[in-house]
Amino acid sequence: MTTDITLPEVGEGIESGTVVTLLVSLGDRVEVDQPILELETDKAVVEMPATATGVVEILHVEVGQEVKIGQIIVTLNDQAESKPEITDKASEHIEAKDKSKTEPESDLSAAQVPDHHDDSGVKLTISQLSSDPKRLIPAAPSVRRLAREIGVDINLVDGKGILGRISAADVRRFAETGTVSVSTAGPTSTTTAFKLPDFQRWGETERKPMSGIRKATVRSMTTAWATVPMVTQFDKADITEFEAIRKSHQPKAKEVGTKLTPTAMLIKVVASALCRFPDFNASIDIGAEEVVYKSYVNVGVAVDTDNGLLVPIIKNADTKNVIDLSKELGELAERARTRKLSLEEMQGGNFTVSNLGGIGGTGFTPIVNPPDVAILGISRGVYEPVYNIKTNDFSPRLIMPMALTYDHRLIDGASAARFLRWVCEAIEEPFLLALEG
Repeated sequence: MTTDITLPEVGEGIESGTVVTLLVSLGDRVEVDQPILELETDKAVVEMPATATGVVEILHVEVGQEVKIGQIIVTLNDQAESKPEITDKASEHIEAKDKSKTEPESDLSAAQVPDHHDDSGVKLTISQLSSDPKRLIPAAPSVRRLAREIGVDINLVDGKGILGRISAADVRRFAETGTVSVSTAGPTSTTTAFKLPDFQRWGETERKPMSGIRKATVRSMTTAWATVPMVTQFDKADITEFEAIRKSHQPKAKEVGTKLTPTAMLIKVVASALCRFPDFNASIDIGAEEVVYKSYVNVGVAVDTDNGLLVPIIKNADTKNVIDLSKELGELAERARTRKLSLEEMQGGNFTVSNLGGIGGTGFTPIVNPPDVAILGISRGVYEPVYNIKTNDFSPRLIMPMALTYDHRLIDGASAARFLRWVCEAIEEPFLLALEG
């Protein structure tokens, strides 16, 4: 008896991933929960475990292939005991897969596409899915619950996943627009790609496929830019004393095996600011016309990696001291760079800090990542002559540029100015955290 193992749901809003590593080969025997492949999703690289026991009879995927939720990845034979030779069935599968790569997806007929099993186990063909008005909607229970909670008729939502599968993102998109979303085969459905010129007219070119992380960045940034009215507020903080304090307490951090970083200290300041200004720790529910205020403070930190930008989340940042924040930040950043972050470590953020000071620059305008409503950008501190009214002269002070981009639908300009000024003053006067934080 053979068993097909399909790609399960790996996270909210994730509809597909790219195979990074195959951990099994034809003829290998696998047990339940044994990892069979590594998948790069929008947010991390995760291992996919086997859900049955048996010998690998067919590998339906290969390294570099994009796989959608619900797609068959491995076929197991629970009666085989030794490595089987590649059968005609496997050869036919490989040949069919290669052939399908050369044909447009839109030209597939119902006869060419394998039958689909929805969540209830009912077997449906493509033609049945498209023609039966009373069909069972392919959506996970959590997605159905979300639709009920925000008052969306899930029967009206156009799923963008495999065979019309509806994700939480599809439900939220419908709630915001009130219209059916049109699926596209391109990397983003929020914009129309314009036709590129023939670059080879002017010289040699090379094309490289986008990584899963880069594809996710393209989608999220395009959506954010097209749907969120953003404004950026600029200010400067005098970090002369701030840096002196950080350096003086560095030995204490080393005693516990960590390094006291400016970013960790900034996270502590930001966490206190989010408690003081709750609008910045909220999200907008367009469908319900409500603002969701969160009682927890989870701060995301942008990490530059060889594979692209990742944003791990420090949970309950307001309850942790600076030493703990430094240690946790260091561990998360290392896992981000080695592609070992879990999905849980990249979900649940309320606000993001992006510190480019270690690279350079005098300022930038970061983009809000919905459902967050704000993001703080930090640039490199430089010494500037600052006039001291008490001594009637100028003195060199270390000044750090800061930029706060916010969602203008929820946050007004005056509120943004107050938030950023409070952050600057808390940096300049650390006692302010103890006094007002």
